[in-house]
Amino acid sequence: MTAPIRLLISRQALQEFGDDLPACWGDRPWQPLIAGEAQPEQLKQAELAFISREITGASTKFELSPELAAFYDVLRAAPALRWLHVHSAGADRPIYQELAARGVTVTTSAGANAANVAVTAVAGILALSRRLPMLMAAQQAPRWAPLLGAAMPQDLAGQRAVIVGWGPVGQAIARRLRAFDVEIGVVRRAAGRAHLEAQPELGFPAWAYGDLAQAVQQAQWLVLACPLTVITRDLVDARVLAALPPGAGLINVARGEVLDDSAFVAAIRSGHLGGAHLDVFRHEPLPIDSPLWGLPNVMITPHAAGHSTGNRARVAAIFLDNLKAWLRGEPLRNEVTQASLTD
Repeated sequence: MTAPIRLLISRQALQEFGDDLPACWGDRPWQPLIAGEAQPEQLKQAELAFISREITGASTKFELSPELAAFYDVLRAAPALRWLHVHSAGADRPIYQELAARGVTVTTSAGANAANVAVTAVAGILALSRRLPMLMAAQQAPRWAPLLGAAMPQDLAGQRAVIVGWGPVGQAIARRLRAFDVEIGVVRRAAGRAHLEAQPELGFPAWAYGDLAQAVQQAQWLVLACPLTVITRDLVDARVLAALPPGAGLINVARGEVLDDSAFVAAIRSGHLGGAHLDVFRHEPLPIDSPLWGLPNVMITPHAAGHSTGNRARVAAIFLDNLKAWLRGEPLRNEVTQASLTD
C-alpha cells in the first residue's frame, strides 16, 4: 500500500478549504497533520506544508510569537519536507531562505494582495497630494486651514510617479495611477523595454535598479514596490533622495530595508522631501522611540497595506493550484529561486 503524502496545515485552513483538497489529490493517499495538534513524531513526517495567515498571526520576521517559532521548529525538524507554500507575497523571512537553501521548494502567494497594496499606495499619493496630513493636524488643533497660498495643492494630473518593482503590485499601482493621468516610469532589475513584453501597450520608460538616481530626476513621486534582495537593500539612499525634485513624495509598500532611514529622516527634516507614506520598516513593530514617528507630513501604517477579508480565498486558490501542479510534476507559481533572493 502506498504511504500517504503528509500535509502540515492549520485546523482553520483545513476547515476553510479542506473540501477542495480531495479533488487535488485524486487517487493519491494523503494525510493532514494539524499544526499544534499532531504529535511531534508525526509532525516530523510532513512532506508538504502550508503557512496560512493565522499561523503567522501578529508576528513579524523580527519578532516571532511562541506559536510561530514552534511551527518553524517543526519545519526545520522535518527531514522529508519537500514543498512549503506561504500566505505572504515576500520571501525575505530567514526561515524561507533557510529551507530553500536546504532544497525545499518554497512558493509564495504573490499577487493575492496586489490590488490591496496598490490601493494603499495610491491612497498615500492622494492623501499627500491633497494635503490631508496637514488638514487632519489642523482639525485636531482645531484650526481652520484653507489650502491657499503656499499650501495650494498642485494638479496630480501630469505628474510623474517612478515605481520601483514591476511585479503584480507595481503593475497594479501603475494601472490605478494612470486613471489619474499620472505619468509612469518603471525601475526594475531588467532595463529597457524587453521586460514589458507581457504588456507592450503600456510603453512605460524603464530603468535598471542601478540607474534609480537618474530615473527619479523628473519624478514627483517615488513608489517602492520591489522585493527585498541583495540589490534592493538600501537601494534608496541619500544620493537617490537628493536626485528627487524638491517637494517630491515617497511611498514605501515594499520592505523597510529598501530605504535608508537616516537619509530619509534627513531629507524630510530639511524639507527636500515633501512627505511620505511608510507601511514597512527595518524593524517591525516600529520601535516607539523611532524618529520616524514624529516626522512632519509622514504617514505611518503598521504593514497593513495588503490586508483585506478577501485575501484568504485568493491565497487558498494559489495554494490549491500549486498543489495540483506539484502532484503532476509541473512548474509551480511564485517559486522562490536563488536568483529571486539575490537579484
